[in-house]
Amino acid sequence: MRCPHCLHSDTEVLDSRKLGDGEIVRRRRKCRACVRRFTTYERVESVSLTVVKKDGEREPYDREKLMRGVRTACYRRPIAVAQLECLVNDVESAMMATDDQEVCSTVIGDEVMRRLRELDEVAYIRFASVYRAFTDLGKLREAVDELLEQT
Repeated sequence: MRCPHCLHSDTEVLDSRKLGDGEIVRRRRKCRACVRRFTTYERVESVSLTVVKKDGEREPYDREKLMRGVRTACYRRPIAVAQLECLVNDVESAMMATDDQEVCSTVIGDEVMRRLRELDEVAYIRFASVYRAFTDLGKLREAVDELLEQT
């Protein structure tokens, strides 16, 4: 594993832990050249999945893109990184359970919104405001009212 700080290729593993249901291995590493520590995550690479966007364009599924969207919605909220990882893992599992090679972006967005609603209401509204592309304050208010009715 190459050190992200000095790019030296000689590193040692200090600690390994399984996360989730054992699907992910977290390794704490130390560079033998600069002695800095860093963390890596190993997971089985899943079957290639294509996301069909609203305009019909197709692109390969990108876990980091999904994680960035969730992180942005949860910015400055009391949500642990492990909870975000779990949310993204759950969304991925739901997509893989369909056994389809292609999945609509709306399916992914709906799964994220459903899980964010359970996790944090403010993050849910933030994500919904971008995902549903609210054009005015009235649409945002409708989403908040809908959330309040369900709680």
